[in-house]
Amino acid sequence: MTAKLFSIVVPVYNVRAYLRECLDSVLAQSFRDFEVIAVDDATPDGSGEILDEYATRDARVRALHLPQNVGLGPARDAGIEVATGDYLLFLDSDDSLEPGSLAAMADRLEQTARPEILFFDYARTYWDGSVVRNRHEHKLAEPGPDVFRIDERPDLLEMLMIVWNKAYRRDFVARNDLRFPPGYYEDAPWTYPALLSARTIAVLDRVCVRYRQRRHGNILRSRSRKHFDIFGQYERVFAFLDDHPELDDWRPVLFRRMASHYLHVLRSRDRLPLEARREFFGEAVQRYSRFRPPGYRRPRGLHGVKMRALERDDYWILQAISGAGRVKRGIRAARRPAGRGVRSTRRRLRDAYYRVARSRPVDEHLAVYAAYWYRGYACSPAAIYEKARELAPDVHGVWVVHPDKAASVPAGVDVVRPGSRRYYDVLARAKYCVNNVNFPGGMVKREGSVHVQTQHGVPLKKMGTDLLDYPVGAARMDFEALMRRCDRWDYLVSPNRFATEVWERSYPSDYETLETGYPRNDRLALADGAEVARVRESLGIPPGRTTVLYAPTFRDWGRGGFDVPFDLARVCERLGGDHLVLVRAHYFRETGEEVADLQARDLVRDVSAHPCVEDLLLAADVLLTDYSSVMFDYAVLDRPIVVHAHDWDTYVRCRGVNFDLMATPPGVVTFDEQGLVDAFLSGRAAGDEAGRARQAFRKRFCEYDDGHAAERVVRRVFLGEEARPAVRSSSVSREAPHHDVPERLGEIPDVP
Repeated sequence: MTAKLFSIVVPVYNVRAYLRECLDSVLAQSFRDFEVIAVDDATPDGSGEILDEYATRDARVRALHLPQNVGLGPARDAGIEVATGDYLLFLDSDDSLEPGSLAAMADRLEQTARPEILFFDYARTYWDGSVVRNRHEHKLAEPGPDVFRIDERPDLLEMLMIVWNKAYRRDFVARNDLRFPPGYYEDAPWTYPALLSARTIAVLDRVCVRYRQRRHGNILRSRSRKHFDIFGQYERVFAFLDDHPELDDWRPVLFRRMASHYLHVLRSRDRLPLEARREFFGEAVQRYSRFRPPGYRRPRGLHGVKMRALERDDYWILQAISGAGRVKRGIRAARRPAGRGVRSTRRRLRDAYYRVARSRPVDEHLAVYAAYWYRGYACSPAAIYEKARELAPDVHGVWVVHPDKAASVPAGVDVVRPGSRRYYDVLARAKYCVNNVNFPGGMVKREGSVHVQTQHGVPLKKMGTDLLDYPVGAARMDFEALMRRCDRWDYLVSPNRFATEVWERSYPSDYETLETGYPRNDRLALADGAEVARVRESLGIPPGRTTVLYAPTFRDWGRGGFDVPFDLARVCERLGGDHLVLVRAHYFRETGEEVADLQARDLVRDVSAHPCVEDLLLAADVLLTDYSSVMFDYAVLDRPIVVHAHDWDTYVRCRGVNFDLMATPPGVVTFDEQGLVDAFLSGRAAGDEAGRARQAFRKRFCEYDDGHAAERVVRRVFLGEEARPAVRSSSVSREAPHHDVPERLGEIPDVP
């Protein structure tokens, strides 16, 4: 087999939210002479399965699974061992390649007679969509020879010493026995020896890598004693110099880089535990004294003052500099103009009362529940509440519900009105806070409280920070405020692996994902024929009548009303009197006179105000929707689904989607009124082809819906038990009970 030009080594650990973007950025490159060696470092989050998926469908990807976790450096070494390419590239699995990067690298390598190392540039990308190029970018554009040794361009050593902004000729790596050590800061003992050893270096003045600056989850931004690893890494650098006395002239340069790196770790407030900072400083002082070259003179300016702190073992110099910075920031903040307007007396009194309430201890036996911005008792929070009453009866649950929605609350449930005095008491003191949306921005996360975010649908459409690229969908959204709310979450409940990847990418915060299935779907998974009959009777649906639930989503554009994209009256008439259409408007929309008129003619039933959507799903023989997440819930019942996608292209452009629904629908897809009617009258909606599509859809999206999701959440959150793995679809897949369906819809196939 002909050797590839590039072997791209991608170490993988706990990156399921970003891994697909990383791999897609490589596989979509116009230059195709490469192999990807993706090293699964015994990651526990399912990333290894994603690697296998990619390796199955693209021969250029090789998934290498390590038997135990070894860390970033040794995982890269494992990839090097099996690499066959002429050049080694390293790409972290939460970063990505810019389009055209590999072609540009290949061209530059050819132009410069295949040097041992090729430098290229990178840009930092942030959660808010901003992109900032490396501040040393000018060093790559400086004039000079195309190929050089590092002593001809020593300024390149001032750049960030990372491994993934360079391509290394593989025979050069083997000849110099370059290896990555274990631990943090593993790039230093690789990059410095590599650059000092290379006889031919070239540069490419182009951004090739997008370096993701994660809000949470970056190991170098996590408080840990692992940051002490930096001392051993620089000991390896100076051991390399000891073995190569011909490189002694580089000691002052590397010494300054070492000291600067130590100071950077000390300056970063999110790396060292507070109690370890003084100890770290002492270790840095010891290495400063040990490795300081004879006659070394500190640089001038503030950086020199900081280095003097190491030289004199004076920790308080650094403390004073840091304190002065905080004072300056405080003065600047005080000089900012005051906010406009004056808050009302009522608002000030409310805030004062809430502050007082927060001064009282957290109540370990109190939980507060809410759903849909206090619209009622519903969704996964309701399922969790009911299961908590059974398994954790010592925890008292209180629901926040607007007075006009109180009818949705079952008898015996404790309810509090938003804005009331007790409301602020509950928010201030509850140990557990469960919601399917966010609590208001003014809510303060108490130390010791536990926030559970359940979400309220599988994310077909773009959500959270993914909307930064879709201004129509992001209209009036305050992303900074959104992230502050997400930072309150301790747990996020996910219905399946697909949703987990989307949530962790689009809501980048430091929470634990619970892959349990959706608690609200427990009822659908466990329903029997008797319950289906009871629900249909309670809704007044005559026996034998085929019930179609029409439940569209809302659009981020348009007039904002309930616009049906077909003639609802004509469709009902063509379906005939043995059909009854239940119309369920999205909670952001209201039905109008047309629906009221059709209801008077007994062709439709407006169920938009019905408090429990699960009732409607159980009652329906068929679901008719567009892009609503209700299709994922209804799929649990394994009944026919018709997707009416009249404006799919517009929806994709304006709102954005996370997968192509047209390529993998849960059943028949229609685009106009005639096709919609034909799907029902011809029997295609319940035909074999639709059934096969539905089975594939269920396998992907209903994998954990076995009827015990709420129990898994309660046991993990309320009882502190270790998370139990949810049951995969292969063991729970079954045909949900339903009443007899008229022959017109055909037979619903059994689940294989």
